[in-house]
Order: sequence, then structure tokens, then C-alpha cells
Amino acid sequence: RDDDDTFKILIATDIHLGYLEKDPVRGNDTFVTFDEILDHAQKNEVDFVLLGGDLFHENKPSRKTVHSCLESLRKYCMGDRPVQFEILSDQAVNFHYSKFPWVNYQDRNLNISIPIFSVHGNHDDPTGADALCALDILSCAGLLNHFGRSASVEKIDISPILLRKGRTKIALYGLGAIPDERLYRMFVNKQVTMLRPKEDEDSWFNLFVIHQNRSKHGATNYIPEQFLDDFINLVVWGHEHECKIAPSQNEQQRFYVSQPGSSVVTSLSPGEAVKKHIGLLHVKGKKMKMQKIALETVRPFHMEDIVLADHPDLFNPDNPKVTQAIQAFCMEKVELMLDNAERERLGNPRQPQKPLIRLRVDYTGGFEPFSVHRFSQKYVDRVANPKDIIHFFRHREQKEKNDSDLNFGKLVSRPSEGTTLRVEDLVKQYFQTAEKKVQLSLLTERGMGEAVQEFVDKEEKDAIEELLKFQLEKTQRFLKERRTDAEEGKIDEEVRKFRESRKKNTEEEDEEVREAMTRARANRSEDAVLVAASSDEELMDTGMKGSGDSDDGLPATLTRGRGRARGRARGARGQNSTARGSSRRGRGSTSQESATSSRTYKPVSAPAKNRSIMDVFRSSRREPSLNSSKSYSEDIIDDDSDLEDISIVPSYKANQRMSTTSSLNKRGSQSQTSRGVDFESDQ
Repeated sequence: RDDDDTFKILIATDIHLGYLEKDPVRGNDTFVTFDEILDHAQKNEVDFVLLGGDLFHENKPSRKTVHSCLESLRKYCMGDRPVQFEILSDQAVNFHYSKFPWVNYQDRNLNISIPIFSVHGNHDDPTGADALCALDILSCAGLLNHFGRSASVEKIDISPILLRKGRTKIALYGLGAIPDERLYRMFVNKQVTMLRPKEDEDSWFNLFVIHQNRSKHGATNYIPEQFLDDFINLVVWGHEHECKIAPSQNEQQRFYVSQPGSSVVTSLSPGEAVKKHIGLLHVKGKKMKMQKIALETVRPFHMEDIVLADHPDLFNPDNPKVTQAIQAFCMEKVELMLDNAERERLGNPRQPQKPLIRLRVDYTGGFEPFSVHRFSQKYVDRVANPKDIIHFFRHREQKEKNDSDLNFGKLVSRPSEGTTLRVEDLVKQYFQTAEKKVQLSLLTERGMGEAVQEFVDKEEKDAIEELLKFQLEKTQRFLKERRTDAEEGKIDEEVRKFRESRKKNTEEEDEEVREAMTRARANRSEDAVLVAASSDEELMDTGMKGSGDSDDGLPATLTRGRGRARGRARGARGQNSTARGSSRRGRGSTSQESATSSRTYKPVSAPAKNRSIMDVFRSSRREPSLNSSKSYSEDIIDDDSDLEDISIVPSYKANQRMSTTSSLNKRGSQSQTSRGVDFESDQ
């Protein structure tokens, strides 16, 4: 019964706001369902809403998605109804990463009637140089309380938010999404600690919110329930989309697990076909009750499977018209599912009109599939997913004919059926099957996979380059410390040993990746400043060159030019070291003139490209020759961080005109420089 000692908590996970927002039919599904969830919270007068991650589908949600979310939160969560519970824990610890480290309903400038507590998921996790996520925007606006964020990736201490209403006390633990392999390893190494209140620790109802893989997807790509502490009373498990909201007890640890599932269909798989619910949790003392609330605005999804080999009386592979018979049979099944969906919708006018239909056809046994696109055209106006109605597949294992129902465990599904292919796995698989000549000799597959993952998912464009640079520098330091002889065989052997030692030490490798990602984020911030400075320099340069002083009759535009290619000048032999990084405006300045220029600049330390370990090792030991009788021009690759053009001219005195022309051409066409054109030829 509801009284002054009973908490009422609305529980939901994986709302995925913004999923398919550009789809003309399904674009508003997530927004409508989120509005319904908050409407249930308001009508049931809950104490607070608890979300288990993946509020947003994209890491960087669109303006439409953020606007719709803010609109619903302001509509339902603000008001004059007083909040009936208090927070006993140190909020500066619970919300230590926030600029406003206190719960939103205690802010004097806000009028909150329904607080929302949420952890982040793998879709809306913190990224970028400042490690911000979309939930931080809502938190800063005072509409949501983001908790469960770990400050360290080496050791996690989960400090609970301590709540009290009357005589009931809840310790609310939260842990946002972390890569499963890393968290699995941390649990194994006992680096995850759940802190408990000192006073009357047995009188608290311990509620834990987690967003990880629950079902096993690999050796370490999930979190076993046995890893969690046994003092927990209830675990709210996010990330899994199948609705299993009724609490089930773990026989070993004795706690209960509730898996609310997603509130929108994001994949046409069997788990998504289960009816969607949210939960209304009642907690009084150490007792709880979970009330299921069916969501009425979710688009209906009907799924069925056909095994053609189970109908020998209808389909004969040797019949030339068997394909037409299969197509007619599939049309009957689709029509039957549409009739069922229509009957359900008549009892609920809030449901969308067009349902999701999925018919999986097992054509093992010599059958041929028909044209899916032609079949889909017949249902464009009646189905929300006309392009995905039919899915043909074959299963490789021998089917058991003891049961007339389809055994889902014997099916081998394609990636489109919910199997997630991760970038790290693809990179690892590529190098495992690649030829020896393209195998990695310096980087590790794990580090490269993490860098590519950051590049693909988080749009960190410098991730791969910074990882390469970081591990190259580390290998160079290792070789210098070992005082390895400058012989290619010995260097390759030392590099191989060093690489193998890094592969075994996974924690050190994770630290390398994190350091490289930090550098990439810092580079991105610096690039924005340097691009602006470069633009100002170009404007100034244009003004200076507008008068034009070319005595060869060349256009003034050829006397300047800047490239955006990254890199640095390299490969100089016999050049005075004081001339590096210096430059002078004008025509045909010599090395000595450059050395005495009034403006000097520090050479850029960006990594040289296409250099082997042997080249780097030799160049680190090579001293510049000051007495060489002949100077060679440098291969210049300009960098955004240079504020002046580098002008290096060969010291051939015989043909001054050719020298001047090559200098002007180099300054006028940076793109030719990057392609390695020989400027000393007449062409």
C-alpha cells in the first residue's frame, strides 16, 4: 500500500530517442513513447524516474531530438508538487563531475516535481576532449540527474546515492556503460568496489543500475551476474532489449534482476517482438513489488518463421513453378500477420497504424529465393518496413524434425538479425587472416582496433595517427634504453620482443590507447586555433604579395600558396642546422640568408610519414654535416602550425634563373610539392 514510507519509482531503459528520426513513417516513434513514459510517471505520482541508459540513440543527437527531449522533460517534470524524499549522502561525491554537484530538485532556481536519475549507455556515453555526453546537457539544464559515471578506468569505486522516505532507506548504485572486456577484467582483478553506508548497513534497500551485456557474446564480452555483490537486493539491467521486467532471482547471489528492455524496436529480431513494458517499483523497508505497465504507443511488431523443408506436400524443389508457390505462401502469412496487427490496434487507438512485419524464410533444401524488392512493393502503404519484410536464410546444422516449431538455437542468423559486428573484432580478424607481408610489426591488433573504433564511432580523426605516433616514440625510447646496435636484424628482433611484451600487458596497452586518444582530442582543439591563425596569415600574405615583384612576368598568385597537408620538413642532408624552421619573404634566399633571418621558428614535431623503424633509428643517430660541398633541397610538407612559408633554394650558382623559377613554382603549387614533382626540371 502507498503510504509515507513507500517509494514509488518508475523504471525504464533504452529509450533510444532519435532512432530513425528521418524515416517518414517511424521518425516520431521514440518521441511519442518517451512522452507516454513520462505521462505514466506523472499520473502515478512517482517519487522519481530511474533510467538505465541509452536515452539517446546517437552519441551526438540532432537538434530535433534534443528539442523534443527537453520539451517532454519540461512538460512533465516541472511543477509545484513537492518531492517527498531526502538525500543523505554527500552529493559532491555523487555528482562530482558536474558544475552543479547537487540534485536538481534542491536547486533554488528550479521547480522540479519529478526528479529523473539516469546512467549513460553505450549509445550516449561521454566522448571528446571534455568527456561530455548528451546527458550532461540535460543535467546542466537542471532537467536530469546524471550519476554512475566513473572517474577512473583503472579502479572503480561506486558510491551510492542514499535516499530516505519516512522509515524506508534506499542505497542507489549506478554504473554507466564501460567496454565489456575492460569491465570484465576489472571485476576479475577485483578493481570494482561498491561502497556501503557505515550506519545500519543492513537496513538499506540496495538498488543497482547497470548498462552492460547480460547475455554471453564472447569469452569476456559480457558481465556475469555472479560478479555482482550479494548484498544487492535488486539489479535493473539496461542494454538488453528483450523485455524481462518481472524480477527473476539469481540462485547463487540471491538478488533479483529486472530487465525492462527497450521501449522502441531497433532491430527486427525475436527479442524485440516481445511486448514492451515499463515498471512501477514499490519499495517499503526491505520489501519490493514490481508492477508492469504496458506501453500503448509502441509500434506493433509481428514476426514469424517458415521452414520450406517442413512442407514437402506444398513445395517440391524440382517443380519449375515452386518459386511462385513459395511467394504465394509468404503472401498468405503476411496477410495473416497484418490481420492480427489490425485487431490489436482496434483495441488501442494510440498505437501507430502501420505495423512492423518480419517473415523469416529458411530455404534450405535446394529452394531458390524470389525477389524481395518486388514482393515488398505490394505492402508499401500497409507496412512500416516494406523493404525488410522478407528475410531469406539457410542454416548449416542438421535440423531436428522432432518438433514442429522452429528451433531458434539451430539457426545461423546474418548480422542484420541483431548480431553486432564490432570494429575491434573486424580489425583483429583482418590481421589474423592477412598475409605475412601486411602483418603489424610495431602496433598491436588490440591497440589498432581501439583506435579505429574511436575513429569510426566517436569521429576522432587523429586517433589512428596519434596512436601510431605514441607507440613509435615508445619503441624508440625502448631501443635507445637497450642501446641496440644499428643493425636491421637486431632492431627487428628487439621490436618484436617489445611488441609481444605489450600484447601480454593489456592494462598498459589500454593506457597507451587512452593517452593517444587524449592527444587526438587535444590536437583537434589546437587545429581549430591554428586554422584560424593560418587564415589570418593568408590574408596578410595576400596583401603583401598584391604589389607583385616577380621579374619573370609570372602572376602574383604564384608567389604564395599554402598547403593544408600535415607533417614536417625532413630528409635534409648537409644543411646548416640553424637554417631549419627559419624563413624569409622574397625570391631565392640562400641557406646563409635564411639562417640570419630575423624571424625564426621551432620545427614542427609531427610524425614523418612512410618511415620504417630502421629509418627512424638511423636518423636519430645521424649528425648534420656542416662541411659538405653540396647542399640538397628539403622535401617540404607544410604544416598548419607554421606561420611562415619555408623557402629552401638549392645552392647551384650556375643557373640562377632556374633556381628562382623553382622557388616560385614551389610556393605557388603546394599540391605539386606533396606529389614530389622535380622543380629543377624545365617542365
